[in-house]
Amino acid sequence: MKVSVTNKEIIQLAAPISLAMLIPQISFVTNNAFLGRVGIRELGVNGITGIYYLILSMIGYGLSSGVQIQMSRRAGEHDKEGLSKIFSNGLVLAVGLALFLVLLTLLLTPYIFGRSLSNADNIRLSISYLSIRTWGLPFWMATQLFNAFYISIGRSRVIIWGAITATAANIFFDYCFIFGHMGFPKMGLRGAGYASIIAEATYLLTVASMYYFRKLHIDYQLHIIKNFSLQLSKQTFIVASPLIIQFLFSIGGWQIFFIFIEHEGQRELAASQILRSLFGIIGLGSWALASACNALVSNVIGQGRQDEVISLVIKICKLSLLYTVITGGLLFIFSKAFLSLYTNDMSLVQFAEPSYRIILGAMLIMALATVMFNGVLGSGNTVVNLAMEVSSVLIYLIYCYIFIQRMRSPLYICWISEAVYWTALISFSFFYLRSGRWRNKTI
Repeated sequence: MKVSVTNKEIIQLAAPISLAMLIPQISFVTNNAFLGRVGIRELGVNGITGIYYLILSMIGYGLSSGVQIQMSRRAGEHDKEGLSKIFSNGLVLAVGLALFLVLLTLLLTPYIFGRSLSNADNIRLSISYLSIRTWGLPFWMATQLFNAFYISIGRSRVIIWGAITATAANIFFDYCFIFGHMGFPKMGLRGAGYASIIAEATYLLTVASMYYFRKLHIDYQLHIIKNFSLQLSKQTFIVASPLIIQFLFSIGGWQIFFIFIEHEGQRELAASQILRSLFGIIGLGSWALASACNALVSNVIGQGRQDEVISLVIKICKLSLLYTVITGGLLFIFSKAFLSLYTNDMSLVQFAEPSYRIILGAMLIMALATVMFNGVLGSGNTVVNLAMEVSSVLIYLIYCYIFIQRMRSPLYICWISEAVYWTALISFSFFYLRSGRWRNKTI
């Protein structure tokens, strides 16, 4: 697959990824809007447990990103057989890892939340919800492998259909299970967990069906048993394990942030869950462009065109910043309308507004940082990515500990931590790309 680094081709790859991310964000907003009308506690607990589940899902995303790097490199080398073997092997690893994480969660969540949260009702609701929610993990991780496959072969449009069907299923069953409509029992927060599992299973069924419907199984044969290789598994984990640890640090830092916020009070926790949705709305364009940057950099290097990498990253950074300025500007203008989607409590809306503006500013830094960081990731040097992530998260946690846990600062001061994190990450990524040490990295 010959890759161009023009803006048009970058957008052609990133746009379907962005749309595929946007559609689940609609589901996320709807979910929070429903739970916000059930109660402020349910909304807040959904924030804490949502971050925990995000940690688990990002472990799977780390694995799929490592597999995607390998598949993109094979696509650049026109090695369809090698790509198919990596894909088949990755599916086995993903499902196996997911089942292990489900069992680990069932064993550990009573201890984790029992020791970290301060409110007994929050503890009870968190454990109850996660005992349901984590069973969606095998579906989610397998779906991520299919998505990585489609992106690596330049068929990112396929993943849109999975996102559409999953979101439709999630919104429908959220409405039915949370409120008890259409003959279903009223289950509140637990109902949101069941709806999410159904949605993830629907997503997997759709993207897996597309693999055969588009006749991709002819060129990329999927032989799970035949193609499983311990040697290839070892190589995959060499590439992916730094990414898995990286995402554990990244989202784990956010989990600690939300635990600190829970200690501040129920109002702060509910407001923070609303504010978290900003990252999905504003960040989806940057994350899509970053994912495209990852795949394109790996592909370009696979073609031996290392000299084009820096110009590619710069072009994608410009597109990401433009998207963020436009989206962030609109959300700034319509701030009250956006925050009111989640709650009828106008005092909670007013309480969240100062932090809302801080996050909008931090997103400008994120727009550049996430693309540069994925440019480093696409080079295949995942150990360097891990070092950058760990260093940035440690700086972030130091800020959180001082200003949230120790000083009990106002909520908007707490959220300045996002600007601290992204500033650290963009600095590390910029200097590494500029150094040229990523050249001639083999994977």
